[in-house]
Amino acid sequence: MDALTGLLEGPRARGAFMIRACFDPPWAVRVEDGAPLTVMVLVRGDAWIVRDGGQRLRLRPGDLALARGPAPYTCADAPGTAPQALILPGGACHYPDGRPLNGVMDLGVRTWGDRPDGGTVMLIGTYRMRGETGGRLLDALPPLLFLTADAWDCPLLPFLLEEVVREAPGQEVVLDRLLDLLVVAALRTWFDQPEAEPPAWYAALSDPVVGPVVRLLQNDPAHPWTVAALAAKAGVSRAALARRFTRLVGEPPMTYLTGWRLALAADRLRDTDDTIGALARQVGYGSAFALSTAFKRAYGVSPQEWRTGAA
Repeated sequence: MDALTGLLEGPRARGAFMIRACFDPPWAVRVEDGAPLTVMVLVRGDAWIVRDGGQRLRLRPGDLALARGPAPYTCADAPGTAPQALILPGGACHYPDGRPLNGVMDLGVRTWGDRPDGGTVMLIGTYRMRGETGGRLLDALPPLLFLTADAWDCPLLPFLLEEVVREAPGQEVVLDRLLDLLVVAALRTWFDQPEAEPPAWYAALSDPVVGPVVRLLQNDPAHPWTVAALAAKAGVSRAALARRFTRLVGEPPMTYLTGWRLALAADRLRDTDDTIGALARQVGYGSAFALSTAFKRAYGVSPQEWRTGAA
């Protein structure tokens, strides 16, 4: 498994919140849903995304933005427009004063706003839970990621625009998978941009010493690696590897390996029914107890509690 594949395996939407938002200026929506990741593609019109703290991003038709939560932000026709609606956790919609909207802006199947043929149309997909994207993916992203229409060309978008307003058997699963593919396509494009700021371990893959070591750890996390064994594979001394790895990746080799093993365990707890003991062996722990101890130290809950919460 290459490093980018390992990172992009994260998106696994489950009943994601997806709508076609349609507005006429002036319009503004305040988003305080705490969602870990939201995808916004402007189909028609003009829009701004304004994060608390001052960051502003202008979207034109075909542009895509990924907003990493849980920090709130505002979508609007212009930065100074006052919000007319507030989005809360679970997709609840309220007026800014707290009164529920009670379907006032519902326009049909997964369509919301002023009128179906509004001057501004935006496709929005939201992952509701952090476990649906994977912590390593979220940690690799900036608070607000942006791709212009000429920087990415995704053939999925027209199909997604048709599917989002359909009501058919299995439609929720179809939209979940399309959203996953849209995110993966966008991130793959973003990682190729010169202005992208990938995580340190990703940048370190190009190093002739550290890169092969990172690949060894990612490809075979169950192996009983030691710094000495990794140094021998890299053809350098233990001290040289430890210094170089820590400088480029930001943490020592064994610390990185522990984080990778636990991230894999967290994803497999969500996606499989394997026993804790079987998962422990798959990711390099000698027993269910050893995995549970390390997992609770890192995540604050036991593996079983994590699995129950994901379910």
